[in-house]
Amino acid sequence: MRVDYYCALTSPWTYLGHARLRDIAARHGAEVTIHPVNVLAIFERTGGLPLPKRSPERQAYRLQELRRWRERLGVELNLKPAHFPADETRAAETVIAARAEGLDAMDLAGRFMRAVWAEERDIGLARTIREVVTEAGMDPGALERAAGRYDANAIRAAETDQAVARGVFGAPTYVVGDEIFWGQDRLDFVDAALEAG
Repeated sequence: MRVDYYCALTSPWTYLGHARLRDIAARHGAEVTIHPVNVLAIFERTGGLPLPKRSPERQAYRLQELRRWRERLGVELNLKPAHFPADETRAAETVIAARAEGLDAMDLAGRFMRAVWAEERDIGLARTIREVVTEAGMDPGALERAAGRYDANAIRAAETDQAVARGVFGAPTYVVGDEIFWGQDRLDFVDAALEAG
């Protein structure tokens, strides 16, 4: 069983569901393939709006929902982190490189998300990326070289195209077989889909 996991490293919703997805997959013996896509490019192609362009009402409601889910899940999350939005391009490419090298890309991605939403760190900075990679027990220099060797930028662009072709329009999105589940609040359905095999 496999879950294709289309995510954005600076998405609070991806962050809120990340650890739960790992737990669900482990419980069912399912493989998770992480795809840190360019969600802004997906929005442009599927009718979504980046946060600053959403109405004040939608922005205010988002904060209420983040607070509710933070409390429900007991997850540390700053509602207005110091470094959001951040340019996640290099961090995403680093996750892709880790995946290609057979390292724990899910753990690394989770650390990048936590850096944004709980630790007030800027994952757009090369220094922060190297620190997070080191904290994950990986070699920053080796992953930088791997990102170039695999052309992680091109992989990310191709996987963004793939996401749109599969019907993905936001993050996080979990795909099990032909079924698409959008949002961390759909993880119960992902659990059920994996249970059903």
